[in-house]
Amino acid sequence: MRRLLLTLLVALGLPAAAQDSERPAVLVADDLFITRDRELVAQGNVEAFQGTTRIRASAIRYNDETGALVIEGPIVLNDGDGTVILADAAELDQGLQNGLLRGARMVLNQQVQMAAVQIDRVEGRYSQLYKTAVTSCKTCNDGELPLWQIRARRVVHDTEAQQLYFDDATFHIRSVPVFYLPRLRLPDPTLDRADGFLAPSIRTTSLLGTGLKLPYFITLGESRDLTLTPYLSSSTRTLEFRYRQAFTNGDIEFDGAYTRDDQLPDETRGYLFGEGSFELERGYKLSFTIEAVSDSSYFTEYGYSDEDRLRSDLTLSRARRDSFVRTSLYNFETLRPGELNSTLPTVVIDGEFERRFFPKAWGGELRFGLEAHSHWRSSDVDVIGRDVSRINGSLKYLRRFTHRSGLVTDAQVGTTFNFFDITQDDTFAQNHSDIAPFAAVGLSYPMARREAGGASQVLTPVVQLGWTDGSRLDIPNEESTRVEFDQGNILSLSRFPRPDRRERGTTAAVAVNWSRFDPNGWDTYVAVGQVFRSISDPAFTDTSGLSGVRSDVLLAGQIKNNAGLSLTARTLVDSDFDISKAELRGGWSFGKTTVEGTYVWLEADTAEDRTEAISEVSLDGSYDINKQWSASADVRYDVQNSTAATAGLGLTYNNECVSVDLSVRRRYTSSTSVEPSTDIGFNIGLRGFSASNGTERYERSCGK
Repeated sequence: MRRLLLTLLVALGLPAAAQDSERPAVLVADDLFITRDRELVAQGNVEAFQGTTRIRASAIRYNDETGALVIEGPIVLNDGDGTVILADAAELDQGLQNGLLRGARMVLNQQVQMAAVQIDRVEGRYSQLYKTAVTSCKTCNDGELPLWQIRARRVVHDTEAQQLYFDDATFHIRSVPVFYLPRLRLPDPTLDRADGFLAPSIRTTSLLGTGLKLPYFITLGESRDLTLTPYLSSSTRTLEFRYRQAFTNGDIEFDGAYTRDDQLPDETRGYLFGEGSFELERGYKLSFTIEAVSDSSYFTEYGYSDEDRLRSDLTLSRARRDSFVRTSLYNFETLRPGELNSTLPTVVIDGEFERRFFPKAWGGELRFGLEAHSHWRSSDVDVIGRDVSRINGSLKYLRRFTHRSGLVTDAQVGTTFNFFDITQDDTFAQNHSDIAPFAAVGLSYPMARREAGGASQVLTPVVQLGWTDGSRLDIPNEESTRVEFDQGNILSLSRFPRPDRRERGTTAAVAVNWSRFDPNGWDTYVAVGQVFRSISDPAFTDTSGLSGVRSDVLLAGQIKNNAGLSLTARTLVDSDFDISKAELRGGWSFGKTTVEGTYVWLEADTAEDRTEAISEVSLDGSYDINKQWSASADVRYDVQNSTAATAGLGLTYNNECVSVDLSVRRRYTSSTSVEPSTDIGFNIGLRGFSASNGTERYERSCGK
């Protein structure tokens, strides 16, 4: 029978406020006729529309006098807001706002389904479900029970408040009842934020015993929330908290914990971390960080952080195309054994300003920079309580020339000026100042070649001659005690990380860079470089690779392919082919497995407070056992001392309705305040009763 499309403009007499429901009804059916009792009957592939509501059924009967609808199933009702109702039969009033559905199943946001003997729709806002089974697990027609479900005598769905209310609820795993709750309230999947309990977790440690964490989320308006998490075990009573607030021009967040435990029974323990950032007028940005803890062993025992030096700061900055300005106030606190906060620079003020100019008459770039810095120690003892303030400025002109032959010339000339004020140290004069002019010329000749297969190679030899006048001031080395020689500073006139130190005399840097890019295979990069100078600089340590008049040879490279393999390496080799530093990082993703690792070698150097060599390997990996199960492992091993530092194992199960995480971690290291410990974590999360977080998860298929 041919399909008939008929539009009926039927005034349903709804209240004026229900604007969406005042739209005309539209019926599409195979057959349409009117009975003697003036009932409109639509049969065969029936679809009815009104506003955002859509109904599909085998037959619909419409009473013109009462406006009621009698619908024959199978019925699919979609309200346009993510709620779908399946039913065998239904009776609804005008506007589809009130009525009765029998043999019904409600699906919310394609996540939670509720099967009921009967559903009553009330005022278009409430749906009352009787003798209901609720789950977010995929259910099939094979009779197999879902992994979990909540059975209740009655469930009320409030679409306006986006809440589910349960009466006489029982939680079942398969067919086994686990616990009973006379009243239960849960958010529906469309709600982003709601007061209530979050997924609990169990944590077992050798120091604190077995404990339970039960977080409770509290909304404080549209832009604020608070999460309180009691953590109770045989050895600790801890309250964790997280506060978040969003503003029109920024946001803040504070995390912390308050603890009373058996580790330090007479003391109150805890920590506070906070951060925030705000966009101000004229392009300025204000940010802050707060890090504080009660004692040095708290983080290690509770696992809240791996930090061993805490930094709190307040920063105001602005970055534009040709200018940058920043001022910061820092406070540092050490948690490392053997370090005293009174003898370390704990209060620091730091600021910098840089501006670029592009003079049309000369070409090139003119750059002006200014930096101010002060740090204080709380100790009043001479020498170990030394305080330092400085102002450093620079003015330089840069110009690049590209010749027809392909040769590139980079030239720069300028000067620096420096002022230092040193107090509480009688071994140094208080005031120091100098002016140090400098100049440099660099030559590079990039050569490219394209291969027949589409790959390309670039070979670039580079040489730079530099000169910095003057002699170094007789001031202590406070900020440049750790120097890294790598590809990023091989062409710098000074390789010290801070301006309290600057290389002097004549220097020459030689480097060769080679790279090969293959869109269908391997990408490779190799760099070799060395620095020569007219005079040695005693401020460079032996393991920096820059001591003496000739530096160690820098070797660096990277290789990766489309199959998921990548390796990055860097090392320093001296004239006797001894290695002072080496670093290797790599990763490989193949099939269901991902492996990443790092190896670090640092030679012993008392000038860098390293009394013995460091040789350490870190490995971590994951394996997808199947679409639901995955395993992970990591280990950090001290090769020098033949001992493990940390090791961990993890097992995760994920599908459309549940997530389970099991982790075991062992820390082998110890100190005067921290003992070795083992942590076991167990988390179970029921999916569906929250907004989706975008995490991928496996959804089972029926019959598989």
